Amino acid sequence: MFGNIHEECGVFGIFEPKPANVADMAYLGLLALQHRGQESCGIAVCDDGVFRHKRADGLVTEVFTRDVLDKLGQENMAVGHVRYSTTGGNDHNNIQPLVIRHMKGNMALVHNGNLVNAAELRSSFEKSGAIFHGTSDTESIAYTIVRERLKSSSTEEAVERAMPFIKGAYSCILMTATKLIAFRDVKGFRPLCIGRASDGAVVVASESCALDAVGAVFERDVLPGEIVVISDEGISSITTHCREKKHICIFEYIYFARPDSVIEGTSVAQARLNAGKVLAQVSPVDADIVIGVPDSGLDAALGYSQQSGIPFATGFVKNRYVGRSFIQPTQTMRENAVRIKLNAMRQVVAGKRVVMIDDSIVRGTTSARIIKLVRDAGAKEVHMRISSPPFTHNCYFGTDIDDEEKLIANKFKSIKEIGEAIGADSLEYLPVDRLKDLLEDMGMGYCEGCFTGHYPEDVSGAGTKNKFDEKIHK
Repeated sequence: MFGNIHEECGVFGIFEPKPANVADMAYLGLLALQHRGQESCGIAVCDDGVFRHKRADGLVTEVFTRDVLDKLGQENMAVGHVRYSTTGGNDHNNIQPLVIRHMKGNMALVHNGNLVNAAELRSSFEKSGAIFHGTSDTESIAYTIVRERLKSSSTEEAVERAMPFIKGAYSCILMTATKLIAFRDVKGFRPLCIGRASDGAVVVASESCALDAVGAVFERDVLPGEIVVISDEGISSITTHCREKKHICIFEYIYFARPDSVIEGTSVAQARLNAGKVLAQVSPVDADIVIGVPDSGLDAALGYSQQSGIPFATGFVKNRYVGRSFIQPTQTMRENAVRIKLNAMRQVVAGKRVVMIDDSIVRGTTSARIIKLVRDAGAKEVHMRISSPPFTHNCYFGTDIDDEEKLIANKFKSIKEIGEAIGADSLEYLPVDRLKDLLEDMGMGYCEGCFTGHYPEDVSGAGTKNKFDEKIHK
């Protein structure tokens, strides 16, 4: 998707058997996870219980120069984070890792996901005298762990005791003076995996592509509800909360994750290929070529082509040098933003009946502009196919979807009307009941709440949208 649904963040952690350039490894891991968050980033390292960290707005390459990495030093543990601001806005205090100093030691926490009871937890802590420095729900996780640490003999026991109090989506890595602790919510909404490098280093990351980036070999996913403890004594696991059915976010496969990642045993690229094949089966059209909207629409377009027999073509060139600093100070520049970032290949689409595959439509603004790009390049017809069902509901687990009343699927009575509104000759979505075909009998459930309003977790206490949410609309 060229457009603008944002997922909260990516997390990375590394434990080396002896002091090494862990900051460099974290840097490489965060570069591989940059697609999961491009607003801010941070790295914290542990020097025998003393934490050094750097957090700032910007891309990984902007924040972490060679000089900054050298100042972090050679140690044996590090955690890192890349972030979009869903819950918490762009307050600098919300940039992670969140470094906490408490009476039983220091800890640094990185978190991917959103809690559904963050407001309740925050209110409870504030009434007891706690002071929050930011507005993200990660602080509520940290306070809960610290509270339970005062009653526990170890940090992992504190995490185990804290998990029943924190509801919603969380894939976390916690660094203490001597341990790296990875834990995942009981439903497994967001991914988290473990790998090992040739020198014995243990790596934990949101996606397997980050393991590849640092030369680590994927070993397994962290189980939903599992607590993995990594220390000089090796790796141990606490599975007392591993009892509920898994419900990973299906949109990880459709859009969020990098195509070279493997999540819960399923290749992301293959899942998108499968989506395209399903679309060709349920929504065929007479056309000359199939094109995909970069980047997550490309594999789905290839699948549509393979299933339908319609040739696949490269229909767009994406400008990869615009970056997050691209400004739109005038109305003309705002209207031309799509052309700046994406350009249609006239020599490919001119005079052709085109099937264009994208992963989603939110408000429809960007989709309409992309369709116009293809028409302006000379396409005779533009038939749009979407590799997900229509968005109709909020997400409470870390996906920044627009307010329900602004979603285009809620503004029109039919898909045909949506297609007419965005200027497509025809429009079809992936049916909800075919989402299961993306995952190739993976044997676990998935969350489809943003498409159906049926959530695997009680969201009644979450409200509609957190008042600190920031939206970026497609």
